[in-house]
Amino acid sequence: MPRKKTSVWFKGLELLERMGGARPKKKAGSRKAGPVNAASVTKPAKRAAVKTAGRAPPASTAGNWIRSYHSAPPVAGRLVNHLAYALYVPAGATSGTGMPLVVMLHGCKQTAESFAAGTRICRLADRSGFAVLLPEQAKTAHAQRCWHWHGDHAQSEAPAIVSLVDAIVRAHGFDSARVYLAGISAGAGLAAVLGMRYPWRFAALGLHSGPVFGAARSTMTAMNVMRHGSREDPVSLIETAVDVPAHPGMPTVIVQGEVDAVVAKRNALQLGVQFARVNRLLDAQGVLRVGEIRTYSRDAVAYTDYVKSGRLVVRLCLVRGLGHAWSGGDPREPFHSERGPDATAMMWQFFRRQRRSS
Repeated sequence: MPRKKTSVWFKGLELLERMGGARPKKKAGSRKAGPVNAASVTKPAKRAAVKTAGRAPPASTAGNWIRSYHSAPPVAGRLVNHLAYALYVPAGATSGTGMPLVVMLHGCKQTAESFAAGTRICRLADRSGFAVLLPEQAKTAHAQRCWHWHGDHAQSEAPAIVSLVDAIVRAHGFDSARVYLAGISAGAGLAAVLGMRYPWRFAALGLHSGPVFGAARSTMTAMNVMRHGSREDPVSLIETAVDVPAHPGMPTVIVQGEVDAVVAKRNALQLGVQFARVNRLLDAQGVLRVGEIRTYSRDAVAYTDYVKSGRLVVRLCLVRGLGHAWSGGDPREPFHSERGPDATAMMWQFFRRQRRSS
C-alpha cells in the first residue's frame, strides 16, 4: 500500500476508534461468566450478580445485575455466535410483571459497565421501574468493541441482538410492546439499523451522536459519513433501503453535540429527516405532508420537533458546546459529559409515552 494511502487508512481507523469511550481497566481478580442459556438466568439461583471483567455493577443501585452470554443463531462465517450482555432488573421486580425494557448499545472501546455508569441508566431504572439490557460487543468481533453499523445488516450484530432481546423478554416476562432501544455513536448507528430493519421489535429509539442511516457501505465510506454526513439526499436513502408504506413507523429522539468533531452534526439533521419520512410525516420528496414542525431553543439546546395530531413523533436536540459525549452524563466516564441536559432522562420521558401496537 503506498505510504500516502496507508497514512489515510490509519487516520481513518483512529477516527473510528474514537466513536465511543475508552475501555476501563480490568480490576484485579475479576472474571467472566461462562456461556449460559438465556432462559436459565430467570431461575432464582441464577439471578445473583456475577462478577466480570471491567467495572463492577453500577454503584448506588439496589437491583440485580446479571452478566451472561446469549447463543444466537449462527450466521455465515460464524458458527458460534455468542453475544455477551448485562441485564439490570430493579429491586423487587419479579418475572411476568410486564415491565418495560430499555436496550442500550455502547460505543467503541466501551463495555456494558462503563456505558451503564456513564449514562446512569440503572439509577433511573430504579426510580422509574424498567429493566435495562446492555449487549456487549466482543473484542474478537472488533478489536475496539465497535458495532458494525454499516454494510449488510444481515452480516452485522443486528440479528444476534434481536435474538437476545426476544430471549430476554420471554425469559423475564417483560412487556414486548414496551421495548425501547438507545445507543451512542457506533451503537446509535446500529440502533438506527435495528429500528429500520426490525421495527416490530421496538417501540421507540434514542440515537445519541450517531451517523446517518444507509449512507455507509464500507469502513472507508463510514469514516466519510461520520465527518460530513451523507452527500446523498437522506430521504432517497430511506426510499432505497426501506419499504416505507409497510414500515410501522418508529418514534425517535435524536441527541447531538453541536461541536462534535467525530460525528458531524449534519448526521443528526439528516437522521431527523429520515425518521420523519419513516413515520410518514414527510413525503418521498422530503416535503411535510402531515403534522407540523416546531423549532425552538431552551437551556442551550436547539429543538426540532415533528408533531402529528399534538403527539411528538420525532425530536432532534442539538446541544450547544457539547462534543462527542453523552449529554448530562457522568464525566468520570470517558465520552460522557456533564454539559447539557440529562439525555438518559430525556430519552426515558420520550420512551414512556410510546407503545408498539401489534
